[in-house]
Amino acid sequence: MIKELIDKFYDAKQEKREKIAFYVSDAGKCPRAIWFSVKGYPKKEFDARMQRVFEHGNHTHMRIMGVLFSLGLINAVEIDIPRNEMMHGRADAIISINNEPYVVEVKSVNSIKFKKEYPDQDHMNQLQLYLYFFKIKKGILLYENKDTQELKEFIIDYDEPLVKKLFAGFNELKRQVEENITPQIPEGIEDWRCDYCPYLEECDKIEAQENEQAKK
Repeated sequence: MIKELIDKFYDAKQEKREKIAFYVSDAGKCPRAIWFSVKGYPKKEFDARMQRVFEHGNHTHMRIMGVLFSLGLINAVEIDIPRNEMMHGRADAIISINNEPYVVEVKSVNSIKFKKEYPDQDHMNQLQLYLYFFKIKKGILLYENKDTQELKEFIIDYDEPLVKKLFAGFNELKRQVEENITPQIPEGIEDWRCDYCPYLEECDKIEAQENEQAKK
């Protein structure tokens, strides 16, 4: 009854728009999934439960930003990266501590990720790109455990070799988009990426076609 009404609210709320460029948040994602998105392939929409998960993360951001504002640390929030031909992106915040600037990215994670001694590589990639675009040498990944509301932070230095590697990957993907070449699925990709990929059905079609061609 009320559950169905709430689910319909979130289903109707989803944006129906075609992606026109790469995003900082694409860093580390499967290149084939990004290719499908740029090409405008049909995708499976997130269900209402997943949208509520995303909304919970948004509320976490707002709450923590409110605290940082109260502490007088905030220089700017929700800052778009400088305009460029490669990608779009918006960092959570830039703060100052002892007159030193930091890019801050806030992530709401489950207990399994929170207990790890190192940050998620996708989050690292995103933060490194923000450091590059804003020309800031240090960043902070702030994790909140969505199960317990515990906090953990990682202080990250700018890593130029990693940024160059990320841009090389995006440039190769740009070429594949322009030449209509379907990227290969990276070796060793985690199963969960495929399980939750909104383009899994399209990907399976391509895999089936490639298997048929290999048999000929």
